[in-house]
Amino acid sequence: MTEIEVLDRDIQGLKQLLNLAWEDLASKSFTPYEFREKRNEMDRCAAELRDRLKSIEVERQRTRDQFQGHRKPQGQKVSLRLLG
Repeated sequence: MTEIEVLDRDIQGLKQLLNLAWEDLASKSFTPYEFREKRNEMDRCAAELRDRLKSIEVERQRTRDQFQGHRKPQGQKVSLRLLG
């Protein structure tokens, strides 16, 4: 399993946790303490989700850069011409 696949699996799991937490908040009545604890848990989960999304973007960019590096040598300019 590649790093991108692992990150993607983590992201899907975190999204599912957040969705379930929102459903819990909507369907149950919580004491103020329980509500605050649930929101803190959701905030931590959302922060972890943001970190994973940043990581996957960095990994994808690195993969794109490696792929483009194989396609053309570094420092070579591409000449474009408009046809009209």
